[in-house]
Amino acid sequence: MEPLRREFVYIWYYFDLQLRQIFWYWVLGMAIGSLISVFAKDGIHDLFRRMNGRKWGVFGIVPACLLGIASPLCMYGTIPIAASFSRQGTRHDWLAAFMMASILLNPQLIIYSAALGPTALAVRIVSCFLCGCAAGLLLWLFYRNRPFFDFTGFAERESHDTHPNLLIRYLLNFWRNVRATGLYFLFGILLSALFQRYVPQDVMVNAFGGNEAWGVLMAATVGVPLYACGGGTIPLLRQWLWEGMSLGSAAAFMLTGPATKITNLGALKIVMGVRRFLLYLAFVTAFSFVTGIVVNLLIG
Repeated sequence: MEPLRREFVYIWYYFDLQLRQIFWYWVLGMAIGSLISVFAKDGIHDLFRRMNGRKWGVFGIVPACLLGIASPLCMYGTIPIAASFSRQGTRHDWLAAFMMASILLNPQLIIYSAALGPTALAVRIVSCFLCGCAAGLLLWLFYRNRPFFDFTGFAERESHDTHPNLLIRYLLNFWRNVRATGLYFLFGILLSALFQRYVPQDVMVNAFGGNEAWGVLMAATVGVPLYACGGGTIPLLRQWLWEGMSLGSAAAFMLTGPATKITNLGALKIVMGVRRFLLYLAFVTAFSFVTGIVVNLLIG
């Protein structure tokens, strides 16, 4: 019984240490995410709607991608919005950039990722932006005169943020964020504590460290089953980076994780169909792998 108690004490020590280091990033991320969702979401989407009258051509991919990052919606919320944009005549290369960026990043996740340090945060923002731009550019090159998405049956959802009292509306949104991410966040901290206690540091270095392609490929692959919630993976990534994971491997994980999250894949398969959905998976895999290699070469 004594060894079991001792192990519990060790795990609790690591859990408590991680929680105190990351907790306030999580809270601040939800606070800012709720502010944007309640007070700025409609304005962000109206800006995208107003792009329809602009003759920016392929260059419209850039603002579309930036607005996708600024949008606080998850993919199941983004697709009905994108469907309404499509019905209003928005180009599908712009929609691809908007949706890809929205899958990968949002204001809340940016704040969470600050816990990884400024360099990792910058890598995440830049790589997600470039991935969104690349998705839009590929549609412009190969589907310029053909629709890529099929939004049949999708209608814009009613907003949950309708309470007449602005403070209560904000608090209700904040509470929904807590319920949506809280368990994943705590589970991520528990996993990182278990890794810290039971996984030797040299294992992480051998698997994900250095500038080798194998580490990047491994991280990209691990991102598929492990990613359930952005906030839940931050404690793991923080621990892995501390134990020797290369920044390129972390970048690959941060791209494949949200891009292949089960709920996101389910929604995307509906609007893409099987063949284009497989193209999407190939694109995500290739882009994350190349990004990881480039990041390791540039930053090391």
